[in-house]
Amino acid sequence: MKISTKGRYGLTIMIELAKKHGEGPTSLKTIAQTHDLSEHYLEQLIAPLRNAGLVKSIRGAYGGYILAKEPEKITSGDIIRVLEGPISPVEGIEDEEPVKRQLWIRIRDAVKDVLDNTTLEDLANYKDTGVTEDYMYYI
Repeated sequence: MKISTKGRYGLTIMIELAKKHGEGPTSLKTIAQTHDLSEHYLEQLIAPLRNAGLVKSIRGAYGGYILAKEPEKITSGDIIRVLEGPISPVEGIEDEEPVKRQLWIRIRDAVKDVLDNTTLEDLANYKDTGVTEDYMYYI
């Protein structure tokens, strides 16, 4: 499964709203400027997120968008499914021979597990410690 700019930018919108949660509405213009993205494109992405009940729009001079739920109740999987559709590494898994089908199912389930167990709160509060989990190889 390849996450397109729809999923990536949609996640960016939602993380920004989670960071500002409880501070009032945030405009798409602010998010677009902060991340050097097209405001017009973000407007296209916010509609399905609103229709799915993940964000609310606030009208007026100081309007914008807020999360419809607490950040810990929205997962990255919720967002990706709205914008990208079902999570699957390949199409037609059921038509594959059993050994390959099992591999694709395991990959799908691993991706789903990560997405469904990573909340907006986790992403909004992420701090880069500079530590990577690289493997050490000895020859």
